[in-house]
Amino acid sequence: MVEIRLRNSRSRQVETLTPLDPAGGVRMYLCGPTVYDRAHLGNARPSIVFDVLYRLLRHVSPENRWAQPVYVRNFTDVDDKINAKAAETGRPIGEITEETIGWYHADMDALGILRPDHEPRATEYIAEMVAMIETLVAEGHAYEAEGHVLFAVDSWREGYGQLSGRSVDDMIAGARVEVAPYKRNPMDFVLWKPSSDDLPGWDSPWGRGRPGWHIECSAMSKALLGEVFDIHGGGNDLLFPHHENEIAQSCCANGTERMAQIWLHNEMLQVEGKKMSKSLGNFFTVRDLLDQGVPGEVIRFVFLGTHYSKPMDWTEKKREEAERVLTKWAALVQGVTAGDMPDAAVIELANDLNTAGAIAALHALAKEGDIAGLRAGLDLLGFGDLSGFDGQKGMVASEDEGRLASLAERLAAARSAAMETKDFAPVDALKSALIAAGVEVRMSKEGVELIPGPGFDPSKLEGL
Repeated sequence: MVEIRLRNSRSRQVETLTPLDPAGGVRMYLCGPTVYDRAHLGNARPSIVFDVLYRLLRHVSPENRWAQPVYVRNFTDVDDKINAKAAETGRPIGEITEETIGWYHADMDALGILRPDHEPRATEYIAEMVAMIETLVAEGHAYEAEGHVLFAVDSWREGYGQLSGRSVDDMIAGARVEVAPYKRNPMDFVLWKPSSDDLPGWDSPWGRGRPGWHIECSAMSKALLGEVFDIHGGGNDLLFPHHENEIAQSCCANGTERMAQIWLHNEMLQVEGKKMSKSLGNFFTVRDLLDQGVPGEVIRFVFLGTHYSKPMDWTEKKREEAERVLTKWAALVQGVTAGDMPDAAVIELANDLNTAGAIAALHALAKEGDIAGLRAGLDLLGFGDLSGFDGQKGMVASEDEGRLASLAERLAAARSAAMETKDFAPVDALKSALIAAGVEVRMSKEGVELIPGPGFDPSKLEGL
């Protein structure tokens, strides 16, 4: 039996995952994108984290029957950002959301991310949201004011803030909240808002309107996973106020003490040591990288090199190293059938999704020559057999592999001769020519290793 341990943001401890309903499997919900524009690089991190967890649970489920996952990741397709995009472009909202969902699927597919079991759209669950809001009003946890319905934070003051670890008074003192005269408390948040004729809207007991952002996830998760489920997550930027508000409205509407058993949050993304932002000129989307020729497998590898609970720094050095490693592994596993799943990789992932440790386990397998195990481990981490990997402008052709092997022998012989004659000019000339062809030259006591790099051009080997 594999014991899976995860870092719970609420308890701030790593805890053993014990499903609430063993017969129903592990039920997990990830807050998905608001579909008005391309997913930036940071948006991909929670999806990659949950994809690894999803793959791990699916792998261990034959032995641990309770581990069979039910995975939900939503699309927020009613939101003021979408409305603003429609007003700016003059395009219909439905056209924008459909296009953006298609973009998101294509980008996540390129990163090797499996589709969840359910991908609900907020607009499909308006009735459930209205029903939940009605319950909150009836129970005294929400109130109507000037066409809005707001959650009354004071009605659940003892529970509000447990996830973020802050009191309501502290939140009021330091929060940037919407100032509105109809709020009883500055921290009260919108459950329902009125819609003008030019905005999306649905009939409700409070007039034509649309839901607030927070209520959407509460309604969708309840409909698909139940009132209380096993794992809820997202980026740590959602911890407050989004997830704090979800907990408040879900617990009050459902009469439960909690919404999810474990809260899983990933840290944010940096670029070359700095926060990614448009003002710094280091903001880019997943599609930007893909269009620049960075393979999705490389993006995924870089992400998995850092534990999800730590800030991740995207750098050119990491990208180049990822391309080098994956190119080497792709050549090793080509045509190889996966063997038994390596226990070391599974153990590392079961230990709070230690993806860096799992990658280290794959390096060990490659070094030991257990290529069938390496192939299985790549499957577990979401890389498959790398048959479609086009890093370094594709796999190295067999004739080029042979040519590089021959050149490595020749360079090793030239170096041996130079050690005797002290004339290193032939070694330097051959090494310079190889580097000009985009080949990384590694010389050590063990021998010479030639590795095709990002700019590898096999035609430049012909003159050698």
